[in-house]
This record gives sequence, structure tokens and C-alpha cells, in this order.
Amino acid sequence: MTEHNIPPIFDRNSKILILGSFPSVKSREARFFYHHPQNRFWRVLALILECPQPYTIDEKKKMLLSHGIALWDVIKSCDINGSSDSSIRNVNVNDIGSILSSAPIKQVFVNGATAEKLYKKYCAGLPAPIRLPSTSPANAAFSLSRLAEEWSVITDKLSEN
Repeated sequence: MTEHNIPPIFDRNSKILILGSFPSVKSREARFFYHHPQNRFWRVLALILECPQPYTIDEKKKMLLSHGIALWDVIKSCDINGSSDSSIRNVNVNDIGSILSSAPIKQVFVNGATAEKLYKKYCAGLPAPIRLPSTSPANAAFSLSRLAEEWSVITDKLSEN
């Protein structure tokens, strides 16, 4: 059983929550989200938020919190081969409700189909998510600009009162 070793990022000003499925090997080693250099998560967010791309963990946390974005994963622990979402078995879920009850989250977004499937299966009763195309390098069908276009729904939601 592999444990999720990264705490959620959120504060009382978080308006949206982005959920992935489970951290990659590189992310678990670094103890921070989307740490694999080929994952486009941080580049996409920087593009849609119109801010410099963050590189350090502190810069990444600051970018998220300064824009009202919370970040976590659906899974708390599971059996997984390497970083392969398709190998995920024996899932235990994170307490996503704790974020939803602690921050004024307006919308939940999920990063990719696996995160959506897991959320819908294990988080029944929580707000319906909006699925965004995965920022994983395995999602080669989406260019960086196409990802940014799809992910721009986040900025629409953040600008709502």
C-alpha cells in the first residue's frame, strides 16, 4: 500500500478546488504536487492566471493561495505500480469534505478522467466536479495551448462573485 504524503493546500480564501488522482513517484519523492518536469500543471496554471511560472515549492504554494486555488488528490492510499493511474487498486480516499467545510469552495475541478472516475465513485454526495483534460505528459493529444484554453474555465469561476 502506497501512502499519499502531501498535505492539501488551501486556506479560508480558496474558491476552487483542483483534485488529481494520486501523486506520481516524482511527486511523492519531492513531497509536492505535479513535481515531474514533464507534467504541464504549473505551466498551464501560470498561463491562465497570467503570472510567472513558479519553480520552487514556496512559489507554487504562493501562486495557488494568492489566486484562491486549493489543491489535493482524491486518493489517500492505494496499491499502484509506479505512477500508472491505470494500475490503481485498493483505494482509500482523502477527506475532501474537510476542505469543502473549511473554505468557501465554489467549484471542484478534477485533473483528468481518472481523477473524475475516482471522485464520482468514492465521493458521492460531494459537489459535482468539472473534468479538465489531464496535464500529464501521457495526454499527448493536448498541446500546452489547448490545455490552457480548456483550463481557462478556472479563471471564469474565480472571477465570479
